[in-house]
Amino acid sequence: MSEYTSWSSSYFDRIVQQALKEHGHDPNLVATVTGFGEAGAALVSEPLVDKIIFTGSPAIGKKVMEGASKHLKPVILELGGKDPMIFQETADVATVVPFVLRGCFQNCGQNCVGVERVFVYEGIYDDFLKAIEPRVAALRQGVPLETCGNDANVDCGAMVMDEQMDLIQALVDDAVAKGAKLHCGGKRNTSDKCKGGQFYEPTLLSGVTPDMKIFQEELFGPVMTVIKVAGNSDEECAKMVNGSCFGLGSSVYGGDQERALKLGRQLKTGMLTVNDFASNYLVQSLPFGGCKDSGFGRFAGIEGLQALCLERSIATDRIPGVKTSIPPVLDYPIDKEKGLPFSDALIQLFYNESIVSKVKAIIALIKYG
Repeated sequence: MSEYTSWSSSYFDRIVQQALKEHGHDPNLVATVTGFGEAGAALVSEPLVDKIIFTGSPAIGKKVMEGASKHLKPVILELGGKDPMIFQETADVATVVPFVLRGCFQNCGQNCVGVERVFVYEGIYDDFLKAIEPRVAALRQGVPLETCGNDANVDCGAMVMDEQMDLIQALVDDAVAKGAKLHCGGKRNTSDKCKGGQFYEPTLLSGVTPDMKIFQEELFGPVMTVIKVAGNSDEECAKMVNGSCFGLGSSVYGGDQERALKLGRQLKTGMLTVNDFASNYLVQSLPFGGCKDSGFGRFAGIEGLQALCLERSIATDRIPGVKTSIPPVLDYPIDKEKGLPFSDALIQLFYNESIVSKVKAIIALIKYG
């Protein structure tokens, strides 16, 4: 786990250990190790570690893959994301607002499948901004663990990594400089409730275009970036979505579910929800993972369980009294006058799709066998 999340990792470690106990297993089957880069490097390079499942940035994912390659150790990489949430012109604005707020600001935007690009079709673009701006501006920020009456009710907490706020600020400033409109937020929160902490204000940007860094680079923070889809074009939307190097999750909303699904199938992402957000993460029977710079491999679901197993092909005799044997004509030393025609007939019997050819192959097998 990340060196920035030691407290929460110990909490989840206790849950896992208790689950193991309840099912009669040794709780020490699972161990939690925290540390900095050298601790992770030691685990990756350890020959006794059979497989690595890594969640983090593409840059560190490449280092993990490089370290594992020394022992040809398999890896599953769940890396960054730039997940799109798409609202076709047939989507109901009032219905989708709660989804986009949750997608962009849950955990203060620090969520692997958090929404980082909001594509709104031209037909509802103005109505969407009119509805969403006051909701973002009204989000409350502070320290949720403080007990001071109603003032303790907050919607967005702090950032885990202080340096992330510098990255977010640079991306927001670049977008504004290139023509994006800043509706609210856009800076560190230095209010009395947040003073001295790692807080970045819930932010709303519209008019974001593909030439802006914020369109391409991962934010991992409380910023909603809204992109207009001109002409209500599904083709144009798919082109812009796929113009990112990331491909983790995606979601499409529209009044016509078949049309929304058709658009979703064109998106180069590992996961898709239609008229919903991140429900495939809640359904643990489904595989989780992405493509492109978002990584490869899957965890959760049957595919995830199989990824943690050593898969082998095993063949045994199943019918009593029937055993595999080598035809004498193919036994060494092979008689090329009979062996080669016999081998050719076998291939024709197994792989030729023509019934006539199969019959001829059977006759040849009888002749040369």
